[in-house]
Amino acid sequence: MTTISLVAGNCGRGRGYEDGRFEFRSNLYLGKDFLASDLFNNNPFRRRANGCLSKALKGFENGNGRRFRVIARVKKGKKHDYPWPDNIDLDIKDGHLTYLSHFKPLAEKPKPVTLPFEKPLVDLEKKIIEVCRMADETGLDFTDQIGALENKYQQALKDLYTHLTPIQRLAIARHPNRPTALDHILNITEKWVELHGDRAGYDDPAMVTGIGTMDGKSYMFIGQQKGRNTKENIFRNFAMPTPHGYRKALRMMKYADHHGLPIITFVDTPGAYADLKSEELGQGEAIAHNLRTMFGLKVPIVTVVVGEGGSGGALAIACPNKLFMLENSVLYVASPEACAAILWKSSQAAPKAAEKLRITAQEHYKRKIADGIIP
Repeated sequence: MTTISLVAGNCGRGRGYEDGRFEFRSNLYLGKDFLASDLFNNNPFRRRANGCLSKALKGFENGNGRRFRVIARVKKGKKHDYPWPDNIDLDIKDGHLTYLSHFKPLAEKPKPVTLPFEKPLVDLEKKIIEVCRMADETGLDFTDQIGALENKYQQALKDLYTHLTPIQRLAIARHPNRPTALDHILNITEKWVELHGDRAGYDDPAMVTGIGTMDGKSYMFIGQQKGRNTKENIFRNFAMPTPHGYRKALRMMKYADHHGLPIITFVDTPGAYADLKSEELGQGEAIAHNLRTMFGLKVPIVTVVVGEGGSGGALAIACPNKLFMLENSVLYVASPEACAAILWKSSQAAPKAAEKLRITAQEHYKRKIADGIIP
């Protein structure tokens, strides 16, 4: 109850104005009853307030009908940063519920990123483009040369991606232009409504949750969301959830279990956020609570590792009935760089650590940790 409604309730009716003012009339008998009540008499500020209100009520009695007026202005608070705009477009084609999501199409197409081991392929592409340009300028026939270069390119591409090393697969899993969890969700669902909040005052953007439909059946989707550019990565905290994110996921799991919705989770995180604030807020407890709860849920759970899955930060939404991994995804207890720094005292030993950690989807499938590999 606000202060205005409390005073108005004790002192009589009032009315509001368009400019935010509120005026109410005092009832003499209600005012007297208020002064004589136990609530007022037991108040430590009774003496100070008694003098002010007594003068006002005395003037009311002598005036025999004079109004006792109190005017208050409603103070405008800080505008909340809601995901929907002030002026909602009524002609939107995708439905108004899309305003519940911060995930919008990018204004600019992402710039192509070349990984270090892909440079030989880039050199071949440049040669093909150069020969095609020469053919256009001179009018000569370079069909055989172009065909030979294209065949060489296709063979090099096949050889490279057939014999990828673990550290190379890790680089692909971390590729800046790799599809994110929301990219996958929006491509496989017919309808999608994003849900927010852990019901404790926080909403972690690094963890996305919502309900979507596939073939007319509803599912609960939970995933760790990376950004598609620097601005989004800062907003999403580079897909490193805080305790609020894991408690948000836990709330959605319980919601899905209560309503009988199968759960699909997408893992793509370097790990849980390990700053001082997260530790103070109970990062370990939040992860452990999720693990315990997921083992007891009655609805089926399917987890898909779409990028990198780092340690307990990934396991907090990855205790499923079935675990699938994309062909070039990775799952590890510690990043190869961290493992190399601990065991070999140098991050230069990361390729060796990646082999010893058995981080690839192929290794996990071989050891029956993953139930399948999605090419």
